[in-house]
Amino acid sequence: MFRVRRVTTTRAGGVSRPPFATFNLGDHVGDDPAAVAANRRRLATATGLDVDGIVWMNQTHSTRVELVDHGGQTVDATDGVVTTTPSLGLAVVTADCVPVLLADVRHGVIAAVHAGRVGAAGGIVARAVQVMVDVGARAEDISALLGPAVSGRNYEVPAEMADEVERALPGSRTTTGRGTPGLDLRAGIAAQLRTLGITAIDVDPRCTVEDATLFSHRRDAPTGRLASVIWLEPAQ
Repeated sequence: MFRVRRVTTTRAGGVSRPPFATFNLGDHVGDDPAAVAANRRRLATATGLDVDGIVWMNQTHSTRVELVDHGGQTVDATDGVVTTTPSLGLAVVTADCVPVLLADVRHGVIAAVHAGRVGAAGGIVARAVQVMVDVGARAEDISALLGPAVSGRNYEVPAEMADEVERALPGSRTTTGRGTPGLDLRAGIAAQLRTLGITAIDVDPRCTVEDATLFSHRRDAPTGRLASVIWLEPAQ
């Protein structure tokens, strides 16, 4: 049996300069690479994970999920990582998309998933669950955290797009605060998880567009990226 740890950062506590101020953890947004590296070292220290104990992704809005067993790497062209290795952190970076952190503490399997509109509708979360099950997890033992993301009241899209995503990810279509068609990806992902037999689902209520302590691409582009990290520790 293990204990799961989940951490989501805010904008505060880093060294990046505007418009990435200050705790930007994305290395693909135009920030100074030295600042991003320093911020990642600060994250590793704060979590108790070694700098080489975190796996990062080069996210591309794909449905690719990779099984990993060591840190100090950035997995290319992938949007989900799964591990059975204790004390190995899995990181996902976001600034409106949904960070999905999954854990089966009974069987020692975790996943971190980047679920934007394209990936979520394409089935990235279900694919990650399947990879977890393939390496020993059981759906009924998986818990999920859906981290800070743009809320449905602020995610306006064309009606055709809302309908398209709703067909692929039922429960996603909504109405924005302006009364226009919108998407609530966290609602759609939660509904999908329930169809997969996962019922322990927590949703962070924060909206990245509304909360100035969080990065939001829709609000501030160009801007930095938050990190959501998950890892397993042996139960005491």
